[in-house]
Amino acid sequence: MFSTVRKLTTNVAFFCAIALGWTTHGQAQSSLVTDISSHLISVTSDFTGTELLLFGAIQIADEEEGPNRGDVLVVVRGPEKNVIVRRKARVAGIWVNTEALEFERVPSFYALASNRPVEEIAAPDVLNRLRIGPSRLRFRVAKSEQVSLPFEEAIVRQKSRENLYSDQETAVYFLGDTLFRTTIAIPANVPVGDYIAEFYLFKDGELLGAQSSPLFIKKSGLGRQIYDFAYDYPALYGIAAIIVALIAGWLASAIFRKE
Repeated sequence: MFSTVRKLTTNVAFFCAIALGWTTHGQAQSSLVTDISSHLISVTSDFTGTELLLFGAIQIADEEEGPNRGDVLVVVRGPEKNVIVRRKARVAGIWVNTEALEFERVPSFYALASNRPVEEIAAPDVLNRLRIGPSRLRFRVAKSEQVSLPFEEAIVRQKSRENLYSDQETAVYFLGDTLFRTTIAIPANVPVGDYIAEFYLFKDGELLGAQSSPLFIKKSGLGRQIYDFAYDYPALYGIAAIIVALIAGWLASAIFRKE
């Protein structure tokens, strides 16, 4: 409860400072000021997911003023890993793997939020260059001559089913003309590692500013100790897992053994 109140107080103070600072000090250029509610998310054994608050404020320069107050895109990317995608086909009545393609540096988590559909915010070439949107990530393959698009689409579909990829249009809300906020759902199965939150400010299709903030998702408690032990000593961890399984099986058979 205290932690929640403290975060709320911090966010309110942040917004007030921005508004007060911009009221007293004019700026000549368009600017973007951002932050996130927490830069560290601890994953414990009873972790069921959480929501990450991302917020900030914008100011459009006088020469950029117009009916459109500006658009904000927020992206949260997870640690990149290599992924192998296999295609199955029926051979002699049996489903077997017929093709496989390895992708490098695939984000394990990707979430996008915007104040309106991204196609209305920027041109396709700009969105592709910035890799904004799950369908525009364009994963790198080891053998570039292979046809990779169906395999890339399979990665996006699977990650979306696991709630690890998301695209939320109209999920960035403006509080007045300058302040904005959005929330990103962090699921229980989120991979641990180093993340980055990216903020983009567009005006009439032109990128006016961008900022990023680090985010760390780490295991803590007993789960953290087990994770570190398994990573540092995989052979010992495997032996210990087998021993625990044997003991558990022996205890179960002893308890439920019929006389």
